[in-house]
Amino acid sequence: MSQDQACRMPTIRNTRDGKERRVGVEIEISGLPYDNLVSLSATLLEGKARLESRYVSKIKTAMGDYTIELDSDPIKDLDLQDERLPESIRELGGHAMEMIDFAAERIVPLEIITPPLPLSELETVEQLCDSLREAGALGSREALLYAFGMQLNPELPDLEPATLVNYFRAFAALYEWLKARHQIDISRKFTTYIEPWHNDYVDMIMEPDYAPDQSQLMRDYLHYNPTRNRALDLLPLFAHLDETLLREYVDDERVKARPTLHYRLPDCDIDNPKWHFSSVWNDWVVVEELATDPEKLTNLMAEYRQSRKLSFKNLTTSWKDRCDEWLKQNQA
Repeated sequence: MSQDQACRMPTIRNTRDGKERRVGVEIEISGLPYDNLVSLSATLLEGKARLESRYVSKIKTAMGDYTIELDSDPIKDLDLQDERLPESIRELGGHAMEMIDFAAERIVPLEIITPPLPLSELETVEQLCDSLREAGALGSREALLYAFGMQLNPELPDLEPATLVNYFRAFAALYEWLKARHQIDISRKFTTYIEPWHNDYVDMIMEPDYAPDQSQLMRDYLHYNPTRNRALDLLPLFAHLDETLLREYVDDERVKARPTLHYRLPDCDIDNPKWHFSSVWNDWVVVEELATDPEKLTNLMAEYRQSRKLSFKNLTTSWKDRCDEWLKQNQA
């Protein structure tokens, strides 16, 4: 692995209590039969696989349990031998399931979900993705109906409102730049779960005097973004902070509490030899570094506020291009 492919480390690698920060990763792919993917992943991860339910397997490793599943609840839960079904359907069950399996593994993503991994272990994901590519895994370019994604769940250094606001500001400022770098599949560009935050919300948090407490921070976001369908989904974090308050705005059983951000923007372009997991992770580190550098963040926030005004410069240049130039000048 060349140095420019390696996963960069953010400046802040530990939580406030001194423990190494962790990251969960979710990878959606196709191109490999489910059983083959489980067996291959277990070998690559030096783990032991066990089937937990239909199309859901766990791989026990030294770093924790990886989950491999078909990303479709109706198919995972399907049972054509259910005694409540007519006998004629149950008699066809075995043959029907073979046909359903054959079709599902070609149009529904298979998902690999890592345990929370220490930052120092992220090279494991890089190596796993590269090995799966060599084995024939396919990504977003091959998706027929689904848009395959690569999702990150980075643990935060701490959960103080001021820290959270700075992460939100950094992401909002860099959203267009990140989208241009990691949205290669046209079908995903039109899906709702990678929507940006509401413009009025972004304008609010970009004001230099915005300094809410935890309750106000949550209410401000949820007023404008009461949905999971955002490129940076804050609902798992808010469920961890104050689930009762969250449920005033969003009552969705799919929201699972955890002290992390949920970054959903990037495509999974795993079958592209020039694509690597580290290409996604390293761009996230740009957000990390901006969020933890007050001077640079203040500077880019001022640039963003200026970009929202009517001017010749704003009419003739894009915010994405200006971000790109700013990052080059500031070596972010």
